[in-house]
Amino acid sequence: MKFISKTVWVLSLVSLFTDIASEMLYPVLPIYLKSIGYSILFIGILEGITEVVAGYSKGYFGNLSDLNGKRVPFVRLGYALSAISKPLLAIGQIPVMVLFARVLDRIGKGVRTGARDAILSMEATKTSKARVFGFHRSMDTLGAVLGPSITLVYLSIYPEDYLVLFYMAFLPGLVSIGLTFFLKEKPNPKSQKKQVTSFLSFLSYWKKSNPNYRKLVFGLFVFAFWNSSDVFLILKAKETGLDDKFVIGIYIFYNLVYALFAYPLGILADRVGFKKMFLFGLGMFASVYLLMGSVQNPFLIVFSFFLYGVYASATEGISKAWISNLVPTSEVGTAIGMFTGLQSVAAFFASFIAGWIWYLFGAPITFLLTGVFALFVFLYFLTTKISENSES
Repeated sequence: MKFISKTVWVLSLVSLFTDIASEMLYPVLPIYLKSIGYSILFIGILEGITEVVAGYSKGYFGNLSDLNGKRVPFVRLGYALSAISKPLLAIGQIPVMVLFARVLDRIGKGVRTGARDAILSMEATKTSKARVFGFHRSMDTLGAVLGPSITLVYLSIYPEDYLVLFYMAFLPGLVSIGLTFFLKEKPNPKSQKKQVTSFLSFLSYWKKSNPNYRKLVFGLFVFAFWNSSDVFLILKAKETGLDDKFVIGIYIFYNLVYALFAYPLGILADRVGFKKMFLFGLGMFASVYLLMGSVQNPFLIVFSFFLYGVYASATEGISKAWISNLVPTSEVGTAIGMFTGLQSVAAFFASFIAGWIWYLFGAPITFLLTGVFALFVFLYFLTTKISENSES
């Protein structure tokens, strides 16, 4: 692992412990909120608001990080906010406090994302970007294996004792905060010392960005509009008659596949090219949705989640590595922040559209339509010439 520097290891461990904390709560948060009297409508509105906040925060703070030439303070603050938000969900059970805690968590994600990815980019060469981002994704996603596993074990011993989990989740969050103090700021001589004019000022980057960046992000944005929440896949598994523990087990299995494949597929992407690997991932995604739309067999459902893990491994880190190779070092925070911000907003609408189609026409049509549109995005990337490298 000669390409994995100490800084990449630290950031990856920070993400690992943060994801353990977050994923401990992911499977139980809707159940917990319902148990204290909140409706499905409130939960849906809550998650929609937090995703939009997270999306625009990523763009704004990524831009702010570039303009100030600083990365580490944003990383520390972002992870600290997310850690603090966990026990707040247990302390305050009134709607305003629940909303505040969830928004605080998502703002934390927005504060750190662009700056963290910019650091990862600086720690890699143009020929090792995918493996560095892939390694980080592997460690991050390992947290999504360990977190739900801890929750599953705890709830098997103490059924429906959700409140304690929110306090338990604060502990790995504290570890992640402590690890951020091992990060050291590196000078960024090309940064511009000026202030961001408004919360949406990062959107102006679209006009000044190069054509390859715009073509890539356009394709990713269109794809995000049909890439709905993983919750729909989980609901589909539940619909086939699988019990709750088995469904949570499948979710853990998906994240394990994701964690195991992200780094080796990152290495392969550096060799064969970002575009080929991303097309492979899109093919996996389309296969999953076309398959899930037409099967009820539990074995095929599990197989679909395996393919879905491979898809995530072949696209998530690779897309960020690709973007970071297309823009100057001093603009990486803004470039990735803008992409992830737009992606978050699109994901909100994707889930709304998927839920609406499911309600009107049922699960099979929802999955088949998503699979068909994924094939259109596949054709876009197949036929559009997009560079994989440009001078910083």
